[in-house]
Amino acid sequence: MPADSPVSSGRTVVVTDSTASLPAEVVAEHGLLVVPLQVVIGAQVHDEGEHGATPDMVAAALKSFTPVSTSRPSPATMAAAYERAVADGATSIVSVHISGDMSGTFESAQLAAREASVPVIAVDSRQVGVATGYAALAAAEVAAAGGSAEEVAEAARARAEASSSLFYVDTLEYLRRGGRIGAAAALLGGALAVKPLLTISDGRVESLERVRTSQRALARLEELAAEAAGDQSVDVCVAHLASADRAAALTDRLAERLADQLEGRDVWCGELGAVLGAHVGPGMLAVCVAPRP
Repeated sequence: MPADSPVSSGRTVVVTDSTASLPAEVVAEHGLLVVPLQVVIGAQVHDEGEHGATPDMVAAALKSFTPVSTSRPSPATMAAAYERAVADGATSIVSVHISGDMSGTFESAQLAAREASVPVIAVDSRQVGVATGYAALAAAEVAAAGGSAEEVAEAARARAEASSSLFYVDTLEYLRRGGRIGAAAALLGGALAVKPLLTISDGRVESLERVRTSQRALARLEELAAEAAGDQSVDVCVAHLASADRAAALTDRLAERLADQLEGRDVWCGELGAVLGAHVGPGMLAVCVAPRP
């Protein structure tokens, strides 16, 4: 069973998937078990991750019009992950995943949970990317403090629901191809030249605003992130695909603007994982704002 990190020996172990986009050192620190999704580039199938499909591979394939698709982990793969956790001492498992409306990963978790040798609670985060990751981290913190599996699962749900996922794409074409734009379909056709700002609402991609230039869109993305943070204590992450300079500039601006709310924590900045990247395309910038529990 491929997974990215060791599992903690705590009573409840938290499992998530690779779309959570958590840094390897954070995964290890919190004892998470990460199950990879797959990316199909041309005729080659790769697990998502450092030693499989990378964001650079996906961006290059999309730019060259090489077919790119993604697939969920099978129930058998998920079941193997659960049994690995059991072998490492888990007596219960909370499995936190990307929105079930965006991927079949949650369904695989549900199916695998029925056959697991310990109780498993599968959680549909109704989020994507690091918002799912932050939910898994909140769950891991409650697990480490000795919380019950139900309390661990509720911590994940609560943080996911409180989080805001905001993103800008250069074009809606990649979301259209993957059938994942939901109500944002209204932006298609003649409006494709408009720079769209999108959000995740109840597990689906929804249109937020339409802006005429990329410069204005990125400025508005910063404003929306600040509004989402308010005066709360928050964690913030900036993600991108093949847009490192713009992401770094946005990270610096948010770090300065939200210094009080960050309370000394860094704004994470990194490239979006290969699976999500395949659906949004090069040039995408996203901000996740997650209030602290």
